[in-house]
Amino acid sequence: MNIHEYQAKALLKTFGAPVAEGVAIFSADEAEAAAKSLPGPLYVVKSQIHAGGRGKGKFKELGADAKGGVRLAFSIDEAKAHAKEMMGNTLVTAQTGEAGKQVNRLYIEDGADIARELYCSILVDRSVGRVAFVVSTEGGMDIEAVAHDTPEKIHTIAIDPEAGVTAADIAAISGALALDGAAAEDAKSLFPALYKAFNEKDMALLEVNPLIVMKDG
Repeated sequence: MNIHEYQAKALLKTFGAPVAEGVAIFSADEAEAAAKSLPGPLYVVKSQIHAGGRGKGKFKELGADAKGGVRLAFSIDEAKAHAKEMMGNTLVTAQTGEAGKQVNRLYIEDGADIARELYCSILVDRSVGRVAFVVSTEGGMDIEAVAHDTPEKIHTIAIDPEAGVTAADIAAISGALALDGAAAEDAKSLFPALYKAFNEKDMALLEVNPLIVMKDG
């Protein structure tokens, strides 16, 4: 992971991907203004380090019962408290090793009413020599564990480089993710936009986890 989440989201937004509003901060003192600039009343305070598994991670300097590196806040005061507790401390996740990584920046994001969490990534599938979407209905989870325990829940859809993302490809991806209604309609613009970002920015991996379907569809 070579860029932070907030940088990745800003990049994807330029390609038309629907991304929640958020503000990156570099000191706990900036948390209040950041939260006040968002719609609320739910906020998500996220540690920004180059590692996955942040939500399940633990801070070395905090007690064992302390919350992880991604926290919900139901008020601006709670967002401020989370920021104060997280900033400058060392977050240990499954991907950092025991040394962990110091949190020197946070991303405060507008909360969402989530109905379903999905997994979506784009990578080069070397078995077919093409860029492929790798998707699963098991979003928000450790995708490696899903691959190990229930590989049938992960679907790979390779894209013909000459044709790009076709209507048939979108239908296949949407079917694998069990999308319908407004979400299936959004998919018609989202998946081509992600594919365009992957190619134009010469990415090795584009991963959205979770890709969410909101309660309003």
